[in-house]
Amino acid sequence: MQAPVLAIVDDDRDFGACLADVADRVGIRTRLLPSLAEAVPWLAGNDADLTMLDMTLPDGTGLELLERLPLKRHGQIVFVSGTNDAESIRRAVSTTATEFISKPLREDVLERLLQTTQDRYRQRLQPPGTPLLGLSPAMDAVRADIARVAPTGLNVLIAGETGTGKELVAAAIHQASGRRGRLVSVNCGALPAELMASQLFGHERGAFTGANARHAGFFEQAAGGTLFLDEIGEMPPALQVFLLRVLETRRIVRVGGTEEVPVDVRIVAATQRGMQTLGTDPGLRPDLFYRLGRYVIEMPPLRARGEDVFLLADAFIDALNREHRGDKRLDPHCRTGVMHHAWPGNVRELMAATERAYLVSDGDLVNVVPLLHTMAAPPVEDASSVLFRVGMSLQEIQDAMLHRTLAFHGGDKTATARSLGVSVRTIHNQLARSRGHG
Repeated sequence: MQAPVLAIVDDDRDFGACLADVADRVGIRTRLLPSLAEAVPWLAGNDADLTMLDMTLPDGTGLELLERLPLKRHGQIVFVSGTNDAESIRRAVSTTATEFISKPLREDVLERLLQTTQDRYRQRLQPPGTPLLGLSPAMDAVRADIARVAPTGLNVLIAGETGTGKELVAAAIHQASGRRGRLVSVNCGALPAELMASQLFGHERGAFTGANARHAGFFEQAAGGTLFLDEIGEMPPALQVFLLRVLETRRIVRVGGTEEVPVDVRIVAATQRGMQTLGTDPGLRPDLFYRLGRYVIEMPPLRARGEDVFLLADAFIDALNREHRGDKRLDPHCRTGVMHHAWPGNVRELMAATERAYLVSDGDLVNVVPLLHTMAAPPVEDASSVLFRVGMSLQEIQDAMLHRTLAFHGGDKTATARSLGVSVRTIHNQLARSRGHG
């Protein structure tokens, strides 16, 4: 496999073509499957990293597809449908599918799905047994923290910018803990708020329409192991209260049930907040922060890791050589640019830039060029400042700040919205307005 694969099971050919076009631009291969008759045999014989599945198909339903195929070997499965039928939605989220998303599909939601797919695919390219590469003092400190806290059973909060590898730290903690259960990873920003309780704590049969059997939530799935809660600040405040009680009592109550179920789970959570602002995250209750932050590990940004950037680039190239049966190496002439780039998208940005450079190189040398060098941005003095001039309109100032902040965060609209203190929708509206007047 040379790139992650998206399977689009939907009879709306315009919608499918639009998804395929967006996926193709970010390097994801697609397969359009407009019916059960085409989807069943293809998915039976091929692996998909992401399957986007419509509820209603010309010759059946998406639910029937899940019933007819053993999809455990496939990656993420997401229902994307225009139905408003509550019973159908409940039935969908009771399956092996990870999400139900309503049409029309928002741009930021699609970007998040495709980014997650690429991240999971790229993690498979990393050399086995070396998930935390780096010889810098900052990474030595991270490994020391992992060795110190892993055997204790304390809850851990991992702080760090997007793309620094927080999920890899969670995996390393679990591996070093000696716990026999699974590591279950949950992105709190990806779960619909109204369904999060059922997904986390499970539900009893008959708890709601379509709940035809008892469902074990993520806590029970991680029994004896570790539950990794990424983007913990995105969890709804009301649900944080329930989580706090679970952390205090080590018991859950399934949705629709009354019985308290004991759970032996170690919690590792992550936030994009830095160490200096951890206690000021408006999305995280202070009492939950203190409960989760019994031990805090800070993942350093790539710009603070010195020559680790070359070690990582070499490792990515080695993995790509194995993937493509090549014999390429990092071009020495690009080392200065690689070293001095701020890498606002951190290791994730470096991996994307290395992968692109590898694929476009005709010879044996891989010339890694930061992707942000091709993005339009206003003049800047350094990586964290914007130049304004007398006579600029307020709207021009807002546009400059928006584009600079977006570039600093590697195109991550969620992180940009947080930095500017606005909603993601405001970011999208502002960008659309800016393009319309450009």
